[in-house]
Amino acid sequence: MASIRKRGDLQWEARVRRRGQPIQCKTFTTKARAEAWVRQVEGEMDRGVFVSRAEAESTTLAEALDRYAKEITPTKKPSTAKRERDRIKNLAELAIACRPLAAIRGADVAAFIRARQSEGLGGNTIRLDLALLSHLFNTARTAWGMESLSNPVDLVKGQRPKLPAGRDRRLVGDEETRLRAAAQAYDRVAPPGAGTIEALIIWAIETAMRRGEMAAMRWEHLDRTARTLLIPDTKTGVPRTIPLSPAALKTIEGLSPKARGLVWNRSPDAISRAFMEVCKAAGIRGLTFHDLRHEATSRLFEKHGFSALEAAAVTGHKTMQMLKRYTHLRAEDLAKRMR
Repeated sequence: MASIRKRGDLQWEARVRRRGQPIQCKTFTTKARAEAWVRQVEGEMDRGVFVSRAEAESTTLAEALDRYAKEITPTKKPSTAKRERDRIKNLAELAIACRPLAAIRGADVAAFIRARQSEGLGGNTIRLDLALLSHLFNTARTAWGMESLSNPVDLVKGQRPKLPAGRDRRLVGDEETRLRAAAQAYDRVAPPGAGTIEALIIWAIETAMRRGEMAAMRWEHLDRTARTLLIPDTKTGVPRTIPLSPAALKTIEGLSPKARGLVWNRSPDAISRAFMEVCKAAGIRGLTFHDLRHEATSRLFEKHGFSALEAAAVTGHKTMQMLKRYTHLRAEDLAKRMR
């Protein structure tokens, strides 16, 4: 049984009662909308497909983001969780966050994308925003009891911003020599015990390790006999053991090896700061510490002749597409291998 009653001058309250179903009640600004809602709810109840929209209609995006931050974000890696909390805080301050989840449509997400672009945000930042929103809607539907929700982010796949081309910066000319010379000068005046920046540069080129992996590197994970290093905590969440070249082992032996503890005693940010100072002193522009991972990945093919699967086992890339983004082979080097 359904009823519609007028409340004041601009409100109409619609109520649906059915045996075996919770009472459904909603207020509208016109009687026509109230009647249309009643027909929809009763029709779904008749077909046995009715799912209450009450929670989705009363929960704002800001409230859902807060719940997500409390329940979902803490399950992720600390570094990832920190970045996600910052992202959630920024999203919660936007106008769309005041809207109920059930009221957010594909058009609203498209408007959100345009607004973020007008703010000057890059394509990758917007892509990560959309990934978070998409997972939030899916979580609300599958784990928070809001089965009536659809995911509006799925409706704008063709309107998502294009990602910038991946970096292809490598060491060129005598840059490696200049870089190491500047690093040696930097190390002579650096405080002791932090691990030399020159050794870090050599290690990065020889191992293709990520900056965070290097900062977390421990002596007890090094097997000098087998010439391997265990990396238990990776960006992809999958531990891996990498082979070590003679140059890598020589570098590490020069650091006064210990039985346990951190190898470098530098945070990821400290590594980047030191590297930027070294690049400036060497007169090298446009090179980041992460570019050394691109350099190292490319050398696995050029210098060591690794196959794609062998290289991926070293770098930790989960897909060949990601491995390709980090591989920038020089035509002149390939030409030397041709007979």
